[in-house]
Amino acid sequence: MRISIIGSGYVGTTVAACFADLGHDVVNIDIDEKVVEAINAGEAPIHEPGLQDLITEHAGSDGTGRLRATTDYDAVLDTDVTFLCLPTPQNDDGSIDLSIMETGATQLGATLRKTDDWRTVVVKSTVVPGSTEDVLTPILEAESGKTTGKGFGVGMNPEFLREGTAVEDFLNPDKLVLGADDDRALGDMREVFGPLVDLTDAPVVETDTRTAEMIKYANNGFLATKLSLINDLGNICKELGVDAYEVADAIGLDDRIGERFLRSGVGWGGSCFEKDVSAIIAAAGEAGYEPPLLNAAVEVNDGQPERLIELTADHVDLDGATVAVLGLAFKPGTDDMRNSRAVPVIRGLRESGATVTAYDPVATENAREYLDDVDYTDSADAALAGADGAVVVTDWDEFATLDEEFDAMADPVVVDGRRIVERRDGITYEGLTW
Repeated sequence: MRISIIGSGYVGTTVAACFADLGHDVVNIDIDEKVVEAINAGEAPIHEPGLQDLITEHAGSDGTGRLRATTDYDAVLDTDVTFLCLPTPQNDDGSIDLSIMETGATQLGATLRKTDDWRTVVVKSTVVPGSTEDVLTPILEAESGKTTGKGFGVGMNPEFLREGTAVEDFLNPDKLVLGADDDRALGDMREVFGPLVDLTDAPVVETDTRTAEMIKYANNGFLATKLSLINDLGNICKELGVDAYEVADAIGLDDRIGERFLRSGVGWGGSCFEKDVSAIIAAAGEAGYEPPLLNAAVEVNDGQPERLIELTADHVDLDGATVAVLGLAFKPGTDDMRNSRAVPVIRGLRESGATVTAYDPVATENAREYLDDVDYTDSADAALAGADGAVVVTDWDEFATLDEEFDAMADPVVVDGRRIVERRDGITYEGLTW
């Protein structure tokens, strides 16, 4: 099929490249000329494993030609289905800001006014239940002069892409959720995802747009709560002198619990969990319900960085000390600093009077936008040299190989927030929850 993707951030660019890989003709539409130029030159505008290979294969002068980018919304007119993959940032009260989506819908609707042909518009961005039906669809109708279900169709297809494994997640999904309120739009969505279903035999959930929106929030709310629960249990294990990971290995054998998302540590971050949990809490509050369990999940998560700092302070007088922070991105495999646990950890260390040296394999430049009073280094060795203590925030594989580098510290104290460093003689080792 001919597909247009409005937005070329983490989701939009990944989705566009993967659709091209499935054999569709895809155009990525974005207002950022530098991003458009990068894609057309065959260069990935973001760091995501596997994405560069797909863009090299399908975009640029040496690609298959199935993927291109433009700033012109009229490119929509040459496609059958349009995906809205625009940001939904967080307001101060935790609710989502739909203004960028509304602007995109306005421009898209005005473009659809230029044609009498049917088009299906699919919301891919994460939006609270009712956003597609009550906010975005009326804008599309007003700007296009058409009626949904007659002149155009509207669908909702939530994404379940994890940064660092987004390409793999798209091409090998656990499930596909297709939400639509008219049969023709649903049929177009089936055709779009048909090649992926044929390749993977992925389970397909077909529902209405409002339920599809809620499935995404329920999915992330459940996972975030599971992580906070294992962190809470890990904190208990720490106080009782029990290995939390050994406990987690045992309970993970229960198929009602499962082994995934049972690694306790410094907490969850990134662009999804924090924003999505806050948004659904805010939406529930507007509806008159305060969800106690989700609120508790946020409270536990927010407390983990402080516990890491407190454990460090048990071994190091932070006032005047130099502390090395290993890992800045919110998770390995990405350069994304959004809601990274490294930010509150470093701010807490600085507030305690410590000087911070920090290292991350790929996220240093992005980290400078969040934290400027830090000595950034180009290696773990340089960060550790002469430090009075070290904390591990992100579990990059290379940190598992560190050994004699700790001997270069003024005092080899290691507080490990991700259980990645190997205990050994000569190191004062402290795990966050074990």
